Amino acid sequence: MTDRFAGQLLDWYDRHGRHDLPWHEERTAYRVWVSEIMLQQTQVTTVIPYFRAFMTRFPTVQALAEAPVDDVLSHWSGLGYYARARNLHKAAKQVVADYGGEFPRNVDALEALTGIGRSTAAAIVAQAYNERAAILDGNVKRVLARYHAVPGWPGQTAVLSQLWEHAEAHTPHQRVRDYTQAIMDLGALLCTRSKPACDRCPVAAGCLARQRDEVALYPGRKPKKDKPEKTTWMVIVEAPDGRILLERRPPSGIWGGLWSLPELDPAYGADELQDACASTLGLACGEPELYEGFRHTFSHYHLHIQPARLPLATTTAVADHNDQRWVHRDEALALGLPAPIRTLLTQSPQLLLETP
Repeated sequence: MTDRFAGQLLDWYDRHGRHDLPWHEERTAYRVWVSEIMLQQTQVTTVIPYFRAFMTRFPTVQALAEAPVDDVLSHWSGLGYYARARNLHKAAKQVVADYGGEFPRNVDALEALTGIGRSTAAAIVAQAYNERAAILDGNVKRVLARYHAVPGWPGQTAVLSQLWEHAEAHTPHQRVRDYTQAIMDLGALLCTRSKPACDRCPVAAGCLARQRDEVALYPGRKPKKDKPEKTTWMVIVEAPDGRILLERRPPSGIWGGLWSLPELDPAYGADELQDACASTLGLACGEPELYEGFRHTFSHYHLHIQPARLPLATTTAVADHNDQRWVHRDEALALGLPAPIRTLLTQSPQLLLETP
């Protein structure tokens, strides 16, 4: 028997829910999985064009598993949180190697794959196979925290445990595919983080937060910490033939596995960049040209980027080695680049400042 909450939600979904998302066109486990990973910490409107392009390039899990990781990262460039793309690639290889390219149909087996957590595994089971599994993504946490007036930040173990109990209790045995989409839609469309549309909510009558006029208190906020400020030089080292130097970042950490510009210690002054280029990169560079600096914000710190162009002082050919690559700009833009680096490489001629 469907409980009252789920019944009201399904009635609303039939009339007002989103039924035309691209991953609904063919709800295979592969397409659901990719969409769920892309939607982590990213809005639907942002994800849709990325999802369509990704499916065109990697139409099957086999195609994704066989693709070079650089190609995968290139199609992820701009979505952020690049560990998601690397884990997607690793998990695709696992599905092909361990399951013959067919996704397992139970939460535990799915959760054992790289980068798949409990809620994502449940979403695959519910959406692709229409089998009962409770989900608890960010939207669902917010809906249930308000409906049941669960105090505290959902990142805390005790709070999360309560929310999982409510998620399990409300998930119906019938129409679970529609229900999981309905509760995600409710959080995305009506029960939003700010200015929720409680007057249009199908479950408002039973919502404890609304009854108490305390909707803004739920879910509890994460304890706030001031983000530290960091600074770096990012240099466009350019060879006489127009090629620029890119370096692959370490596989873990910020922009892990992506190609980026070399960085120099911010302690160097602008008039010391030639020395820094020699000591850090082992290259003889000419007079630097400075570009306009900008700030990029990560989840846990702000990074002030000061770009500069450093032409090589020699006409001697330069070669690729290890995790360094010399490429023309159009070739660079086809690689997996962090969004601010892509912007810098396409706009840098317009950002020139006075040469020191």
